[in-house]
Amino acid sequence: MATPIMNSSISFSRVLSSVFLVSFFAILCSSNQGYALGGGESLDSHRQHTVQISSLLPSSVCSSSTKDNSKKGSLKLVHKHGACSRLNQDQANAPTATQILSRDQSRVNSIQYRVGLDVGQYDDLEGRKTTIPAKSGRTIGSGNYIVTVGLGTPKKDQSLIFDTGSDLTWAQCQPCVRYNISCGSTQCSQLTSATGNNPSCSTSTCVYGIQYGDSSFSVGYFATETLTLSKSDVFPNFLFGCGQNNQGLFGGAAGLLGLGRDQLSLVSQTASKFGKYFSYCLPTPSSTGYLSFGKSEAKSSSPKFTPLVPTSQSFYYFDITGIKLGGSTLSISQTVFKTAGSIIDSGTVITRLPPAAYSSLKTSFRQAMTKYPLTSSASILDTCYDLSNYTSVSIPTVSFLLGGGAEVPLDAQGILYAVKASQVCLAFAGNSAASDVGIFGNVQQQTLDVVYDVAGGKLGFGTGGCS
Repeated sequence: MATPIMNSSISFSRVLSSVFLVSFFAILCSSNQGYALGGGESLDSHRQHTVQISSLLPSSVCSSSTKDNSKKGSLKLVHKHGACSRLNQDQANAPTATQILSRDQSRVNSIQYRVGLDVGQYDDLEGRKTTIPAKSGRTIGSGNYIVTVGLGTPKKDQSLIFDTGSDLTWAQCQPCVRYNISCGSTQCSQLTSATGNNPSCSTSTCVYGIQYGDSSFSVGYFATETLTLSKSDVFPNFLFGCGQNNQGLFGGAAGLLGLGRDQLSLVSQTASKFGKYFSYCLPTPSSTGYLSFGKSEAKSSSPKFTPLVPTSQSFYYFDITGIKLGGSTLSISQTVFKTAGSIIDSGTVITRLPPAAYSSLKTSFRQAMTKYPLTSSASILDTCYDLSNYTSVSIPTVSFLLGGGAEVPLDAQGILYAVKASQVCLAFAGNSAASDVGIFGNVQQQTLDVVYDVAGGKLGFGTGGCS
């Protein structure tokens, strides 16, 4: 799901005039899409993973996690294109791996644009706008995860994309919702920071409009309803967008669950109960994970924490200080990572690194993989191998060094991205400029227990989060 952009060149006045038109276009998925490395690996040492080739490609069988997600404030989490998703039905119109990666770049473009506006970094903002694809509903980030929540009384279950890079929760709505937020209210004015667009009015009722990096959008009434996460976690008067006109490829999901830092995000609206504390494990496409709110009484892992960097932006910034490959720290100056900083984002697929950091990682990875034949690039991924003649491969381990001394070892799922057996790629990409923010994407987060202690100002990572 693309993060919202601000001050879009596409006029919302034209869109707002059609708030009563309800449209919802879906992309549906297929076994032809590319995925990061799946299960079936064995860890030989701290220096390498030995991986069976059969585990590289997506499975059509759902293997549910053994983790108990029945506790309070916990939701089952699935990849929207994976075997465990009920949205994975129509295979004919599925995005290919190349399309998924292209849409991922659209999301990254919108993030860079939004960050650039916030910090006044870009001198050519108009030029930056033109790099974002402008075909409405055709190129939206597609490496997303979904959860099911209840809205209304009685509740109606809605499958929503969960997104740490967005703030406003919105869903495709029925006319029965209470449109009780007036144009002149404080709540209505809060939409500007949450969506990047000024709210509008329809017969004195507050109307929101949010546009994403590829011109996909949702427009509708700003309203309140009862949000149900579990039987014991029910929140009346939850502020959300009641979508009347939603255009774009939202992957069959009914809307979006905003988990950013803004005051309208779910994290902020449930702070009185959960204390701005949530965690998740992003599963491989053929398995299930979880999204939990509040501190867990019993932890299955011992996460290592790094400070969240204070910011007025909605993104979650943290410090990357280095990268290890095969157990050895790469020769990358810490200033490389500090130039623009780094964020963690649940909706970006492939981690984006500063150009100098990616160059060092790519060079060292290629040196460690010389016995395997290189092949053509796949979209944004330029280090790919033909592994079709192998039953197993050995790849170097990768871990990230973070501020405060934390080290996060990536599972094999976070190192390779398989388009097909004859095109398996290093799952990282370089930013176009050193001034672009680094992004820790969801491929690298897979199977990790990722903990956001927003009130405590820290971000944690633990291994084996989904099991």
